[in-house]
Amino acid sequence: MFNGIFRIPEPQNEPILSYAPGSPERAELQAKLQEMMENPVEVPMIIGGKEIRNGNLVDMRCPHNHHRVLGHYHQADSDYTHQAIAAALEAKHTWAAMPWDARAIILLKAAELLSTRYRATLNAATMLNMSKTCHQAEIDSACELIDFWRFNPHFMEEVYGDQPLSTKGVLNYMEHRPLEGFILALTPFNFTSIAGNLPTAPALMGNTVVWKPASAAVLPAYYIMKVLQEAGMPDGVINLIPGPGPKVAPPALDHLDLGGIHFTGSTYVFSTIWLSVGSDIRKYHAYPRIVGETGGKDFIFAHVSCDIEALVTALIRGSFEYQGQKCSASSRAYIPQSLWPRVKERLLDEIPHIGMGDICDFKNFMGAVIDKKAFDSISEYIQLAKTDPIYEILCGGNCDASMGYFIEPTIVRSLEPKSRLMTEEIFGPVLTVFVYPDEEYEAALDLCDKTSPYGLTGSIFALDRSAIVKAMTVLRQAAGNFYVNDKPTGAIVGQQPFGGSRASGTNDKAGSWLNLERWVSPRTIKETFIPPTQWRYPYMG
Repeated sequence: MFNGIFRIPEPQNEPILSYAPGSPERAELQAKLQEMMENPVEVPMIIGGKEIRNGNLVDMRCPHNHHRVLGHYHQADSDYTHQAIAAALEAKHTWAAMPWDARAIILLKAAELLSTRYRATLNAATMLNMSKTCHQAEIDSACELIDFWRFNPHFMEEVYGDQPLSTKGVLNYMEHRPLEGFILALTPFNFTSIAGNLPTAPALMGNTVVWKPASAAVLPAYYIMKVLQEAGMPDGVINLIPGPGPKVAPPALDHLDLGGIHFTGSTYVFSTIWLSVGSDIRKYHAYPRIVGETGGKDFIFAHVSCDIEALVTALIRGSFEYQGQKCSASSRAYIPQSLWPRVKERLLDEIPHIGMGDICDFKNFMGAVIDKKAFDSISEYIQLAKTDPIYEILCGGNCDASMGYFIEPTIVRSLEPKSRLMTEEIFGPVLTVFVYPDEEYEAALDLCDKTSPYGLTGSIFALDRSAIVKAMTVLRQAAGNFYVNDKPTGAIVGQQPFGGSRASGTNDKAGSWLNLERWVSPRTIKETFIPPTQWRYPYMG
């Protein structure tokens, strides 16, 4: 048995590769993209370490070319959910008893494998299956996931190191036990890093997991499992069951051994899950921990003192990178009236230069939205903007699903500050602008705070420090991640722990020790060296 005092190496954020013309990473990635397109794969369920194929196959396609099939995955149903739960519960005792340093080493090795051998593979799978550009894939499926796997062991050391005070003759200490039962991880289509973090964060703390990935992003999930298996993750610790949520999730939510839920997705789905658990809470062996990051109606707010070029850059990047399909993407903006003509002119100058198309063409800034359901939903909002007189479409507005699910970067001006396009989450490349009178800055801030039910991300652009302080005060509850003179996207593990409240989730801050605390149940231990031997107290004399 190892008896050294184990220390996690001080984590550093993974450097972002440029993929510039002539770079070795560009050549390797392009070769991997071609290889994946020419060699479709068949993705099994992975339960108890075994690859399970039931013949119920579903296509995996490119959103930017829905005629191209990347392969197929075997679709789970409720029976396989029960199998996955059984496998997780069977593996639990041995995994929870494994020394914490051994669990940490698995993730540290996984990070190293992803940083080297699997980097091009996971990036290519993310690009093709999720229609991300090489840069968006690099900062997601490579850098951010590597960061989660390097920083979370460091955060685990911090959690375990949190010990109580002791007094003379008494030693107090605390252990952080994994939760009883299993954890259900429900992961989204838009970030491979989140898909990799949601099952592994609870697992790191000694829990075992049933993982249902988004049906639109199964290919990257499969390669994440391959990395973890090669890193030494024991069978049954994480069980992969792709399939439709309404069939796969209910048996897990109804199971008496449900210990917790780690979720990223829509606000409606999360609230439905909470209702399901809460409607019969007394049946569970313990209260399930529910951790969720959900929707957003994220904002960029400009003050008259702002740098216009910085503002325009943030509006374009924050709103249109990855087609606006980030929970943190800016989808509403507040611009002072005196600046609006120049801001509008600069936006209309730049938007036509945004390349949109096949992400294998590295000149493109945007790909396609994820699937037909998303395409139809976003198109309906654009159609509303075309027909309702309170809106003016300034650029974009065209939608074409003939080859891929392409929607142009679209900017809409709303004459009403609480219109549907200013309040509802669209989750696509649509930015809605409200122009406010310069002298009504504080009133406009209050309007921004109270317009949306969400509270995920937002930013203020200003050079006047008093204006920044005012915005930070008024918008204190409007964003769990708040940015000053920067776009409201791109949170980095260890630097900007991520999460929001209100309708945006439980704000348990992925990328910090706060999230890991949710996956343990502390036990305090008091040890008295010389216990009393008389029951009477001195005052009784």
